[in-house]
Amino acid sequence: MKEKIISKASELFLKLGFKSVTMDDIAGEMCISKKTIYKYFCNKEVLIEESTSMVHKQVHEVIDTIVAKGYNAIHENFEIKEMFSEMFKNNIDSSPIYQLKKHYPEIYHNVMSYEIEQCSQWFRDNIEKGIREKLYREDLNIDVYVKFYYTLVFHINENTVSEKEAQKMELEALEYHTRAMSTPLGILELEKQLKKITT
Repeated sequence: MKEKIISKASELFLKLGFKSVTMDDIAGEMCISKKTIYKYFCNKEVLIEESTSMVHKQVHEVIDTIVAKGYNAIHENFEIKEMFSEMFKNNIDSSPIYQLKKHYPEIYHNVMSYEIEQCSQWFRDNIEKGIREKLYREDLNIDVYVKFYYTLVFHINENTVSEKEAQKMELEALEYHTRAMSTPLGILELEKQLKKITT
């Protein structure tokens, strides 16, 4: 039952927002009593923490699945971007990360410190892969480019109210990041991926 509550709460939080969803809403959606929810979670904040942990775990599992498919580094980034768009397509009004930061800053900071560490490793792996594939330049300072990119991506999500706008800006950031690192071969692959989005 605990996992079912977390799953339903996550779905509602992502769709309607962390602030607006109440324990009554979750109970109503699940046709259970609020008392049942409080049996597992002493308050809404604990449920939000558990829900965000579950969503991040799912995100990383999907990223691992995409990476395991063996796409080239640039194609891989675009597949992951597409996965995020799909995941949050029902929430075009308000960015979940923006809401979390605004209404539950403590939970947000706990989530982000872990998330930055995870994403930094994934960005680093992607850059090293792209260099091996001759898609990214060999002379890159990998640490600097990892920091550039996560600063850009997290800044967009933290400060953009609309999820639709955030996703649009993230695509621009991905293109910007890729162009800055790419060899001529990489630019060709980037143009190919961008063309797939517009067609």
